Amino acid sequence: MSQRNDVLIGRKPVMNYVLACITLFHGGATEISVKARGRAISHAVDVVEVCRRRFLPDVKVKNIDIGTEQLAPFEEGGSPTNVSTIEITLAK
Repeated sequence: MSQRNDVLIGRKPVMNYVLACITLFHGGATEISVKARGRAISHAVDVVEVCRRRFLPDVKVKNIDIGTEQLAPFEEGGSPTNVSTIEITLAK
């Protein structure tokens, strides 16, 4: 079974996710994926830029995928909600 190297962005400080990316690369990963939804998208971009510019200058952005997920309604009879998503793939 292949191991996925994903960093899921949430509400924690940006440097926590930067440390996770650095740890994955130093652990032998050649490619990682930074994923976020909604308001966390800006944090995901910050994480990638801090990794690339300050800590891992040899890492390049391989791919950026954007999309929309449709979430189920919060209450019965409500309409579904669309949430933006992003996945940024970094490679050594």
